[in-house]
Amino acid sequence: MSLFRDDLSAIPAYVPGRPGADPSVIKLSSNEMPYGPFPSVQAVIAQGIGSLHMYPDMHATRLTARIAAFHGVSADSIVASNGSVAMIEKILDAACFPGSEVVIAWRSFEAYPIAITVAGGTAVPVPLTPAGGHDLDAMADAVTDRTAAIMVCSPNNPTGTALTHRELFRFLKRVGDDVLVVLDEAYIDFVRMVDPIRSVELLADHPNLVILRTFSKAYSLAGLRVGYAIAHPDVAATLRAVATPFGVNSLSQSAAIAALDEADEVRMRTDFVAAERKRVAAELAALGFDVPRSEANFLWLEMADTEPFVEAATRSGITVRAFPGDGVRISIGSTAANERITAAARLYAAR
Repeated sequence: MSLFRDDLSAIPAYVPGRPGADPSVIKLSSNEMPYGPFPSVQAVIAQGIGSLHMYPDMHATRLTARIAAFHGVSADSIVASNGSVAMIEKILDAACFPGSEVVIAWRSFEAYPIAITVAGGTAVPVPLTPAGGHDLDAMADAVTDRTAAIMVCSPNNPTGTALTHRELFRFLKRVGDDVLVVLDEAYIDFVRMVDPIRSVELLADHPNLVILRTFSKAYSLAGLRVGYAIAHPDVAATLRAVATPFGVNSLSQSAAIAALDEADEVRMRTDFVAAERKRVAAELAALGFDVPRSEANFLWLEMADTEPFVEAATRSGITVRAFPGDGVRISIGSTAANERITAAARLYAAR
């Protein structure tokens, strides 16, 4: 007897970054920051523990207002969520209809095909360019009258490549306003390229654009699950209507507000990651690896057989994220962690 839809049995399992077997193993498999929460964040969490018997503000009013001020938009354009993945799920639940399709670049964030299938849609994967980026022309060509949404991930997870503002602007003009375009900017704080996407500027002329952000990466709050959408007020109103009641807990709301006040520290931390990313990429390239230019807090090594590299990393006390048949993703960690993974890469290259 089946109690659920038959198509759900084909959903690929989401594979999280593998944790180390013991505390001495360094985890570079989940794109986590090498820094813990800010002291100010830890302080507000400690202060809020005594109120955990109370429900949180269902609409995260203070947090929403603070995010709106941070981006220079109205509060009715912001919707907070229990991490950006939860927002992706709600967007697709609201947008998909029987027989609908969602265009995605592939390979990209593994949660997309899962959320699309659960929402009742069909993923339409468009291969990445040889450089590991989104093929926007091919993605636009894939749009049909059945297309409910297009997922754009910039910087892309797991390749790290990012779109320019001009590229996204041209894409939005070509697609038009009849299809929802979801721009996942989880790694936007690590971008240091020329002409980066200025996504909020595009909202006024593109009401079908939904921008996703998270506190899990640059703000070091992965364990608290806080994300949000920036959208046209009408779109945001729909997302609020389908949101999980009390979806963002009170500690997460307070922590995110405090984290937004640490702009200088965020910049310092992300500058460190960007500098280490450049250094590690250069060392890997010198060893013969083809390393796409990454604008995220990780690097991508394309390889069909990932197991030997994973084994070399494991022997060096490092966990990395393998995508069998495609490549390996390496998170940028502390200087010591990064030196250990480059040592492992030298072992692999010397086979």
